[in-house]
Amino acid sequence: MEWFAVGAYALASAVFLLLVARGGKGSPAETRLATAARLALVGAFVVHAADIGLRCVHGIHPFAGVGEVLSLSSWLLSGGYLALTLRHRLSVVGSLVAPASLVLLLLARVAPVPAGDVRLGVLGRVHVSLATAGVVAFGLAAAVAVFYLVQESRLKQRRPVTSRGPALQTLDEINQRCVTLGFPVFTVALVIGAVWVPHLGARLRPEHSFALASWMAFAALVVARLTVGWRGRRAAWLTLIGFASALVVLAMYVVRSRLG
Repeated sequence: MEWFAVGAYALASAVFLLLVARGGKGSPAETRLATAARLALVGAFVVHAADIGLRCVHGIHPFAGVGEVLSLSSWLLSGGYLALTLRHRLSVVGSLVAPASLVLLLLARVAPVPAGDVRLGVLGRVHVSLATAGVVAFGLAAAVAVFYLVQESRLKQRRPVTSRGPALQTLDEINQRCVTLGFPVFTVALVIGAVWVPHLGARLRPEHSFALASWMAFAALVVARLTVGWRGRRAAWLTLIGFASALVVLAMYVVRSRLG
């Protein structure tokens, strides 16, 4: 089942990228292609959900190891994007989300899965689940931020902009909602992690510093929006900086799991 999900994400990624390659001018053919891309991702999301459920039946829960957390992140990322498309046209953003979901799932199947992590415990599972949800929200905010910067650059250069997305103001609002949702969740995850890691007798690692750096970047973004009214380009870049730090944390965990 897991490779069916990989194939479904690959198909969705291909259709989304084909849509981008056609230029996004809003022709009837491109409208049908955008619908096909979204349906392909819905199919991948459903197949992936079945895969996660089947693995749970066989005793491999979503927090059994780095691989399963990556798989869950992939599923949540695609699901979060599909939820956003219920209100907004974000087909071009899908060209980032679908391949990202595919890469995460591929990494999940490469990362080793332990027989059972008895040290994780309830506190650890809460920490991992909240951290995963927070990073996924940041990932959606980052995807929207990339699209915002591309659209803004095209407007400044007086080049045609794609019709497969909302106005810049709406993109900025979507970015703000994603960060507003993810920041408190990620904050609670860090607090729980600060309690959980010493409880295990583990020492601080480099990824903990990058996690804190990611939190600080998004904290600065939230404060700047509320106090000095940061919007648009500056908010988009700060979102990407914060998410880049979160990606470093993810990469470190993957490398550590591979090295054992």
